[in-house]
Formats: sequence, C-alpha cells, structure tokens
Amino acid sequence: MLFTTLVVADETRIPTPSISKGEGEQCVEPTDVMRRDHMNFLMHQRDATVHQGVRTTKHSLTGCVDCHVQQDAEGKAIPVNAPGQFCESCHQYAAVSLDCFECHATTPDSASAAVSASAIP
Repeated sequence: MLFTTLVVADETRIPTPSISKGEGEQCVEPTDVMRRDHMNFLMHQRDATVHQGVRTTKHSLTGCVDCHVQQDAEGKAIPVNAPGQFCESCHQYAAVSLDCFECHATTPDSASAAVSASAIP
C-alpha cells in the first residue's frame, strides 16, 4: 500500500504585500472589511456624489489618500500609487488594475488636485 503525505505550506512563508498603517487611530471600517470591500465603498461613494450630489467623507478616495500617504526623507508626499506604496503594493500583489489615479490625486493637496502626476504627459 502506498501512502502519500500532504505537506501544508507554512502560512508565514506566503509572501504578502508590505503595507503601511494609516495615520489615524483606526480606519473607517475594520481592516478585514476594507481589504475585501474597499472598491464597493469607493464605487458607492462615487455614485452618491456624481449621481445624487451627496458628498460625504467616510469612504472618500481623498480620505484614503490623506491617511495612507507616506512622506520621503524630505517630508514630501510619496504618491500612493508609486511602487511599494499603500495602494500600489496590494493592487500589484493581487494583479488588479489601479486606475483611480488616472483622474484622482495621488497625494494630499496635490498641485493638480484632479490629475495625478503620472497622468500628465
């Protein structure tokens, strides 16, 4: 009789993206909820704003950028879609397109608040 052994990979050996913690005490939703549903929140926020004129900040993309942006050694904001940064690292890991920043700012109080630097020719 032949027996085979099933080897289960150690969960700590699975590479995961390295993401920074936001600046606030806690996110607007629990971490597991945000990981799973952030796109739904952003789309709902977009629909409420564009179609109904309702502007709230709880699930706004601007709020996400404001909280999760990091600064370089000189204190300048690093775009959240730059390699290794908050949004880009998870989207790269999950092989999901990150197209929000084709129109939206990647840093707080950007000189071009509606367009990211990467979208400017």
